[in-house]
Amino acid sequence: MINQDRLLNTFLDLVKIDSPFGEEGEVARYAAGRLRGLGFEVHTDDMDNVFGYLPGTGEPLLLNAHLDSVDPCRGIKPQVGADGIIRSDGSTILGADDRAGVAAILETAHVVTGTKIAHRPIEIVLTVQEERGHAGSKHLDYARIRAKQGLSIDGTGPVDSFSIAAPSHSGITAAIYGKSAHAGAAPEAGINAIRVMCEAIARMPLGRLDAESTANIGTIQGGTASNIVPDRVEITGEVRSHSERKLQTHTQQIVNELEDAAVAARARADVQITRNYMAFRLQETNPLVSLVAQTAEKMGLEPSFVATGGGSDANEFNAHGIHTLIVSPGVMNEHTTTEYVALGDMVKCTELLVAILGVV
Repeated sequence: MINQDRLLNTFLDLVKIDSPFGEEGEVARYAAGRLRGLGFEVHTDDMDNVFGYLPGTGEPLLLNAHLDSVDPCRGIKPQVGADGIIRSDGSTILGADDRAGVAAILETAHVVTGTKIAHRPIEIVLTVQEERGHAGSKHLDYARIRAKQGLSIDGTGPVDSFSIAAPSHSGITAAIYGKSAHAGAAPEAGINAIRVMCEAIARMPLGRLDAESTANIGTIQGGTASNIVPDRVEITGEVRSHSERKLQTHTQQIVNELEDAAVAARARADVQITRNYMAFRLQETNPLVSLVAQTAEKMGLEPSFVATGGGSDANEFNAHGIHTLIVSPGVMNEHTTTEYVALGDMVKCTELLVAILGVV
């Protein structure tokens, strides 16, 4: 039932459209046009999120993927190997995260409408700015979404590995304010903000903290010249955990190190914590998880259910009461210029979606 050539050409069309987060308009119009041509009711919101609906029998199922990519993602030149592996030319990412998911959903829509098979009602939600803290899915009008079950086609790794849990995420923005002075003539008159920040970072719990938690400082900016004692430095970081208690504990440890280092040096710390998304966990007894497992097994796959360390639109859907697990279309090495995906894996993913939709 899956038209491999059509699926491949759809994927190639998608990755050739520049779509960094915040600039998804063209790829949104492409996807919306394809869905309209297949008879879906389609609309877009003011952020260019795309909604598609096709009536059916039984309970609706939401299919989700995101339209944006991380840099470098302009001028992608996909290369299709004889083995069916698709890569970029090495100067950019491939954009399979998440255009492989979008392509699988569009091919699923073609199969369902073209074969006239009985199917569940389909709600397609293609989001923008997922890579920017899920801005698109945070902005959705959830009153429009009828489904209580969903599949987010945004996983990585083997097609038969499904993510049923993801962590909460707190973002950290902090500044240390010291005192400027001439670095050669009167360094003792200054308070070096960079040094204070480095002392705080050196004592922070960072990296893999435990089986459920991670923390990272990702950026640091400060100083204006080598001959000036810097009076300001800023960092951004994050803490993730599947445990709310641990998330709060680890975050507070980082805040304490910043404040203690500032007090010790007679500097000042300004720390802002932002909760970006909430954790979710679906039990393996959940009806959706059971359905996915049974369908995958019938296809000859060996399903496994894992917890991911990353966040996605699935966090937002679950927070709004839509039980959503994450399906992989086979993307590997995402967010790097060595990213790749196999056409055969995209086909398997699409076959899985069609089979699940056919359970009415």
